[in-house]
Amino acid sequence: MVVFAMGLLLMVSMGVMLYYSRKAVKEEALQKASQTLEGTVQRIDNIMLSVEQSSGNIYFSILANLDRPDKVDEYCRKMVESNPYVQGCAIALKEDFYKDRKLFMAYYHRKVGEDKQYSDKLTKSDTFADHPYTQQRWYTHPMETGMAEWTPPLTEVRTDIEPLITFSLPIYNAPLDSLQSGKAKPVGVIGVDVALSVLTDIVEKAKFSENSYCVLLNADGEYIIHPDDNKLMATTHQALKDAENSAKLAAEAMMAGGTGYRPFRLDGTDYYVFYKSFERSPVPGRMTDRLGWSAGIVYPEPDIFGDYNNLTYSVLAITLVCLLLMFLLSRAVVHHQLKPLLMLTEKAQRISQGHYDEPIPDSRHTDEIGQLQNNFQQMQQRLSTYMDELEQLNSTLRERGHGLSKAYEEATKADRIKTAFLHNMTNKMIEPAEAIEHDVNALSQEGKDVANDIQMNGKRITELLNNLLNMSDEEKTIV
Repeated sequence: MVVFAMGLLLMVSMGVMLYYSRKAVKEEALQKASQTLEGTVQRIDNIMLSVEQSSGNIYFSILANLDRPDKVDEYCRKMVESNPYVQGCAIALKEDFYKDRKLFMAYYHRKVGEDKQYSDKLTKSDTFADHPYTQQRWYTHPMETGMAEWTPPLTEVRTDIEPLITFSLPIYNAPLDSLQSGKAKPVGVIGVDVALSVLTDIVEKAKFSENSYCVLLNADGEYIIHPDDNKLMATTHQALKDAENSAKLAAEAMMAGGTGYRPFRLDGTDYYVFYKSFERSPVPGRMTDRLGWSAGIVYPEPDIFGDYNNLTYSVLAITLVCLLLMFLLSRAVVHHQLKPLLMLTEKAQRISQGHYDEPIPDSRHTDEIGQLQNNFQQMQQRLSTYMDELEQLNSTLRERGHGLSKAYEEATKADRIKTAFLHNMTNKMIEPAEAIEHDVNALSQEGKDVANDIQMNGKRITELLNNLLNMSDEEKTIV
């Protein structure tokens, strides 16, 4: 019972400790994830800001030389050369902008070597992918809205170049008052490409556990960055169509914006996703529209709670071993302490069976059990002495009883002798008494008064003798 009570108290204490420890581990992971996400978003945003500023810087140079295709081509090349984050740049103008050609696009991109790494060598192309640029989103959408924007990787066209995100800046060839009134229409688009591998490298450096990974979603719920290339630009609904509901809820929470974390289960493994809305740094002259992107770091639960779980299992194992050792030690101590009681129990049984001289040894303990053994020893000794005295008294009583029995027999014998003597005497007195009565009768006939008196006295003597004889017969019958 003591071990059970201690074990229960220990388990409750450990439960409270482990609960707050797990809470602290989760809060620490959330804090680290928030810091990591903040740094990751900031580094990605720095690259995007660098591209935006480079595009803005070259915009006015291009605007001043729109009538010269060779200059537009030159500035397009300089855009790629001047910014190491830029993998390609395209300057595309609307149809029939130049009278001698229907379409015009200057396009330079870094050459990809056999190791699939970008080099400083540039390659010039007149087209991008297998569709005309007039059918590609990075061009058509800014031409419609008139707003600069970041365009996700192209999914509707086929290209041998790795996935890119594109900063699209519309070109206006109109007076300032037309721009302010909103009546001017874009005449072209500057499209600056950033390879996803650049962002992926930043993301890969951001994770602080072996199995964690980072994802980046756009406003449409499409994966811009994901370690699985097959899921790039696939919507979360498509990528998670076979996943459990918790994974879909986590993706919806990311798309809703804000900062937080959500647990979910995917492919039989428990994960935590720590997410943060992609907020761009406020810089003068920069677009302030929200991208609607959301960055998240996905951690398998063992990466967060692995050491904690191992510690928990170790503590539980140590606790169980300690409780077992405590139980065995307590059992041994209690058994040792109870040995005198077991001995006294055995002696009490022997005494109850009549062995009053059963010896009880002296106790070597000074505690309550030792005092009990000493008192029990004194009780046994006194009981043994009392039983000896009782035996002696019983022997004396038996001897006295034997003497009384003998005296009773002698008294009975004397009484029988007395009775026999009386009976004998009365028998002998009857005959003389009858003779006297006969003589008296005869005498009465001669001296009537004197004879009557003698006769009366004789009858009285006869009655007395008969009574004595009867009493003697009764005593004889009783005996």
